[in-house]
Formats: sequence, structure tokens, C-alpha cells
Amino acid sequence: MSTPTFSPSGFDLSPPDAEERKRLEAGLTREEAEVLLHHGTEAPFCGGLLEQKDSGVYCCRLCALPLFLHKTKFESGTGWPSFWAPFDEAHVRAIRDVSYGMVRTETRCARCDSHQGHLFPDGPPPSRLRYCINSVSLEFVPDGGHLRDPLQRGDDKAYAAAVGVA
Repeated sequence: MSTPTFSPSGFDLSPPDAEERKRLEAGLTREEAEVLLHHGTEAPFCGGLLEQKDSGVYCCRLCALPLFLHKTKFESGTGWPSFWAPFDEAHVRAIRDVSYGMVRTETRCARCDSHQGHLFPDGPPPSRLRYCINSVSLEFVPDGGHLRDPLQRGDDKAYAAAVGVA
């Protein structure tokens, strides 16, 4: 077993092993698997989190790593949830994507490598970035809720420490 790698906010970013990954993938719907595992895209203006207005955290649907905070969400008019910054920059990987005759930046979960969406340089201040994310790639946990911890890595404790709650 490899030595865990931790993000600046205290989360174990070690990828799931083959058995853990199989268990995580077994819990996905067909649409979630298409987006997360096969780099698909949900239809615009159809995602369940597009209209989410409550305060909380948006986590990876596959491994539950926190990816975005509600306070960085904004209305982009694109039809997908958009954020101007990740929860922790180490939690979101940027990958050059040249599919479909375009050059874009794909975003993936840094722990499980699942496809989340794309990153564009047309967001609001202060970052001027737009993380355009598929709703099915995320799960929302309202403030005061407990993070799902399918890999049993103490994510709820790391989250509490990162956001300054006991």
C-alpha cells in the first residue's frame, strides 16, 4: 500500500484501490457512470443541482471528496452548475482535452479521477474562472450535514477542520 497523499485542507487524496473502485462504481446510475467514468455530459438545464441555492459543499459523486463550496457557485447561464473556485485546488485536476475538435480543460476529481466537467477562463472575479460541472458528477451536502465517507478516510473530520467547525 502506498503512502497517503494529503491535500492542503487535510484530505487523503490516495486513489481508491481496485476493490474500493469496483464498490464505488457499483453504486452509480447509468447516467452517473456515463458522465463520471466515460467522460459524458448531461443535457444543459436538466441537472438536479443547477437551481441548488442552499449553503453547503458539493462533493464528488463517486468518492465524496469535497470539490466546491456553495459560496463559489454562480449563475453562468450555461445550463450547468458553475463555480469560480474549487474547495481546495488540490482536489480538482485539470487535464488538456482535445476531443470533438476543440481544445478545452477537463476537470477531474483528484482522488478518484472521475470526470466532473470543464474549466473555462470566462468566470467572474476574483478568479475569472468558470468550473462548468455536471450535476450528476456531484452530490450536495448542506451545512451541518455529514459528508459521505465511502473510503473510510475520515472525510467528515477533515471537512470540519477545513471549514472551522467542531
